[in-house]
Amino acid sequence: MDRTLIWVLPIFIFLIFPKSSSEDENVRKALVQFMEKLSAGHEQNDQNRGWDISSDPCNSTWKGVDCLGSQNVKRIVLNKFNLTGIFDAASVCTAKSLLVLSLKENNISGVIPDEIGNCKRLSHLYVGGNRFTGDIPDTISQLRNLKRLDISNNNFSGELPDMSRIPGLLTFFAENNHISGAIPDFDFSYLQEFSVANNNFSGPIPDVKKQVRGRQLHRETVKVVKKGKVENESKEPSSNSSESKTGGNRSQYSITSAEAGTTSSSLLVLPSPVVKDLKFEDLLRAPAELLGRGKDGSSYKAMLDSATILAVKRMKDLGISAEEFKSRLQRIGQVKHPRVLPPVAFYCSEQEKLLVHAYQQNGSLFKLLHGSQNGQVFDWGSRLNIAASIAETLAYMHEQLQEDGIAHGNLKSTNILFNNKMEPCISEYALGRNVAYSTFKLDVYGYGVVLLELLTGKSVQNKGFDLASWVNSVVREEWTAEVFDRALISEGACEERMVKLLQVAQKCINPSPNERPSTDQISAMINTIKEDEERSITAEP
Repeated sequence: MDRTLIWVLPIFIFLIFPKSSSEDENVRKALVQFMEKLSAGHEQNDQNRGWDISSDPCNSTWKGVDCLGSQNVKRIVLNKFNLTGIFDAASVCTAKSLLVLSLKENNISGVIPDEIGNCKRLSHLYVGGNRFTGDIPDTISQLRNLKRLDISNNNFSGELPDMSRIPGLLTFFAENNHISGAIPDFDFSYLQEFSVANNNFSGPIPDVKKQVRGRQLHRETVKVVKKGKVENESKEPSSNSSESKTGGNRSQYSITSAEAGTTSSSLLVLPSPVVKDLKFEDLLRAPAELLGRGKDGSSYKAMLDSATILAVKRMKDLGISAEEFKSRLQRIGQVKHPRVLPPVAFYCSEQEKLLVHAYQQNGSLFKLLHGSQNGQVFDWGSRLNIAASIAETLAYMHEQLQEDGIAHGNLKSTNILFNNKMEPCISEYALGRNVAYSTFKLDVYGYGVVLLELLTGKSVQNKGFDLASWVNSVVREEWTAEVFDRALISEGACEERMVKLLQVAQKCINPSPNERPSTDQISAMINTIKEDEERSITAEP
């Protein structure tokens, strides 16, 4: 009797709970329809490729499909498959986890439908070397996770959509088409590869070198040669001009100090698209909302009008003189980087100091990690991109400000804010108390703690010492995998690359400052991890 139960029970459970398929039937149907339309109804080709509704795309022989160890289709690579049909974006985008779609070097015709905007997680889209026609859909600019886009060697016409809405775009190839109009704004701060040669563009060529801000693109040249007429923009004053070095465009306003009614002070307003003609009285009169208090001061949200919202940091006992405070922020105003939140204005006296910058409504990295994500996807790829962006930014700032002795001095997740494109920006740069070589190494330590937060999902206490101590103790016991955020484990993030990033973090939090790597070294290490991650996603199945 007992032996019968032992054998029957597992069989009964198996019958009630049959093995689940990776993608549901509706997704499989849609993917098969996608392939049928690409194949122009050539049924024999479809059968040879193994795309069949009765089989599992993650556990069978669907050629060109890879689930990357998960239960959902992540990558579809159909390069040189002799496809002669049309592109059914509505069908393929039912695979909600799709990261990579590559259809290069086929004979696909027709247009790219607007439904491509439904592939919300798509990071790589390659359709170069086909016979696509018509306009490039505006919905492509809704693909906020897109990193690589290749539409080259087709017959696209019309104008390019607003590509500046895609944050963190690394590659854009659109050469050899019939695209017209002006080249739209691009965010060149991440861009590594860019080519729009042999089209019908008109208007100015974007000043790529200026926008990259000291960082070279991976290609030797940026191809913007056109079949149409293109004019160069008038040149801006060079960075070597005396005006650039001395900040000649700054405007000072004489005001009455808020704390000593008869003492003359000044609000120094820096050139900024955020505000013009800002006066101290404007800040005093503006409705203000307390954002938070800390050991180094209080932060407020000030609304000048419906279109202008500023963040004001009020500091006392900062430990630096008014002259030193002014000198630092003037220097930060000269050394610009798109991922460092620039000061809009500042006020300083011996008693208190104010720092004004544009309010970032998407909050901080701390809030994203430990508060409400409001539906924002914060997966392994997003965290790795943030880590790489902050490392690159910090390396640039350290290089530019090494001789000035100006480090950040207080780098932490609450000081990493997200702009309207959800790109990370470092705020409150140069407000640390110390000015010494050790402060640059303190930045490295702070960055290491930020990496630990990204990897573990845990919050920081005691300036990160508690978190660092816990991570080190777990790693010593050879339970390394236990430190990682369960959300990352659940999504199937690559443990090998998470361990590599953890090793970078451990180097950064080395108790001996002299043993910590430089920010250049950190950036190189993390870019290597990113490249490994991209290769794993884009590699042929």
